[in-house]
Amino acid sequence: MDAIIIVLIILVVLVFIALIKTIQVIPQASAAIVERFGRYTRTLNAGLNIVVPFIDTVRNRVDLREQVVPFPPQPVITQDNLVVNIDTVIYYQVTDARAATYEVASYIQAIEQLTVTTLRNIIGGMDLERTLTSREEINAALRGVLDEATGKWGIRVNRVELKAIEPPTSIQDSMEKQMRADRDKRAAILQAEGVRQSQILTAEGEKQSAILRAEGESRSAALRAEGEAQAIRTVFESIHAGDPDQKLLSYQYLQMLPKIAEGDANKLWIVPSEIGDALKGLGGALDTFRPDSGGNGGGTPAPPSVAKPPRPPREQPPLDS
Repeated sequence: MDAIIIVLIILVVLVFIALIKTIQVIPQASAAIVERFGRYTRTLNAGLNIVVPFIDTVRNRVDLREQVVPFPPQPVITQDNLVVNIDTVIYYQVTDARAATYEVASYIQAIEQLTVTTLRNIIGGMDLERTLTSREEINAALRGVLDEATGKWGIRVNRVELKAIEPPTSIQDSMEKQMRADRDKRAAILQAEGVRQSQILTAEGEKQSAILRAEGESRSAALRAEGEAQAIRTVFESIHAGDPDQKLLSYQYLQMLPKIAEGDANKLWIVPSEIGDALKGLGGALDTFRPDSGGNGGGTPAPPSVAKPPRPPREQPPLDS
């Protein structure tokens, strides 16, 4: 009786184990490879799957989501014989679980080595300057080679990114010095441009100021000349309207003589010949007021004077102040 119970217990355990092995639950975005007696049978997709216990074996479970794998820095020699360290990141996705299981032993290691060799081939045809400024070109070329090579492995390479490109320390120092020199050069150029623009603006301002000043002086001179002309015209019209005689003109002429001799710089002045006529006219005006003349003084009139020709102007000695 005890033996029967033990057998029944063993059978229940075997049935339970068989049920566990028969029912296979595959998570979403995953796949499983089933082998029967060591040979590939089928691929289990996500969900509930039934397999033959003790005959079918689930060998490998593959994650079908996109994976990100960073690779350590790799030394690469450029075309100008400089060693640079390049960090890469690969974004890949398994599209065929069977090929990823049977076509390559370790697809992660295979992708890494393929990335290193392809990167060295690409960077070997570029100099350092082009390597530092052509990341998009390098990424595109690397992705094309990897995608073509990993296609038979059931893997699709979505993106390849270069995280860092580190040139040697000496090259970095030289680049920093060059960048500093370029910044100093640009600063000097900008400062020179500012000084030049300031001088141009100052010159333009002085030019406009000189033009406006000249226009103002010209307009002032024109108005002054117009005023003097108007004054002369008014005086001339007043003289002609008053009809002055020779005596009044002679007297006015004599009054202007002291103004001619004014000033400390006047060391020499010339008496015009017309002053004789003025003196004669003034003398005639005074004779009319003598007692012996025929004027109001009751005298006899003076005999008419004979007019003499005007004498040429002579040089007079300077007047003492």
